[in-house]
Amino acid sequence: MKILFIADPLATFKTYKDTTYAMMREMAARGWALFHTLSSELSVQNGSVAAQAAPFEFAGAKNDHDHEWFRAGGKIQTALKDFDAVIMRTDPPFDMQYLYATQLLTLAEGQGAKVFNSGQAMRDFNEKLAILNFGRFTAPTLVSTRAADVRAFLQEHGDIIVKPLDGMGGMGIFRLTEADPNTGSILETLMQLDTRTIMAQRYIPEIVHGDKRVLVIGGEVVPFALARIPQNGETRGNLAAGGRGVAQELSARDREIAETLAPELKRRGILLAGLDVIGDCLTEVNVTSPTGFQEIMKQKGFDVAAMFADAVAAWAKP
Repeated sequence: MKILFIADPLATFKTYKDTTYAMMREMAARGWALFHTLSSELSVQNGSVAAQAAPFEFAGAKNDHDHEWFRAGGKIQTALKDFDAVIMRTDPPFDMQYLYATQLLTLAEGQGAKVFNSGQAMRDFNEKLAILNFGRFTAPTLVSTRAADVRAFLQEHGDIIVKPLDGMGGMGIFRLTEADPNTGSILETLMQLDTRTIMAQRYIPEIVHGDKRVLVIGGEVVPFALARIPQNGETRGNLAAGGRGVAQELSARDREIAETLAPELKRRGILLAGLDVIGDCLTEVNVTSPTGFQEIMKQKGFDVAAMFADAVAAWAKP
């Protein structure tokens, strides 16, 4: 197979934990031809969506932080439809440039390209707002541009989490209580004086046991979750915020949530999703560049990358 990855620069990968690296390594082991491009290198020429794509192969990482783990060839202008699969792995934030990229990917799909996850799905499934489609699994949630609404929500629940709709890695997430003297300043900063929509959720105390990442690949549920456990004194479990990743078997509730969402995710063209579950509550549906492969593979011996490559092969068939 001939695979194009739209991802951040290869030299920036943290090879010891990067999920995209694990995907690429598995596909290279299968003899698939791999190419890389940036979302900024997509274009439309003569009506066809194309990319400046560089072929690359593995040189072998010498250590966990080796930035020269690959050998890349010269960039070739190639239509996206000429690849067997196009895998979008650019990290958020989901800004206007990201939006434009998804629109070009949708155009490419109309021209015959196989894109995972689909451009339409990435636009429709804002990683925070998507949970509103599955209210039976969520904690009390508010979405608003008005600080007064958030204050009323805080008064009702006493302990809440507030977060922007376009962040990643725990960026911009705050915990508020009624006694917090910084509430006004935090809301002014986060909501930019009632001009920015945010989400507020009732605080879920079970976060101390981990913010669980449950992976759904090709409509099938990975049997292990990655619990991101916060550092002492920290509310956020995100690995990027210093959380500790512990792979564990799915609870009955984890599985119920994942198996309920899986058919809808598959129907919408979402090959890979990362569901965030705290306690018994779904808190996010990650579809841009979900992570967690390597931690589960190393700790539990379950080959998530192979499961993903199998799904790509199956979904890319004509």
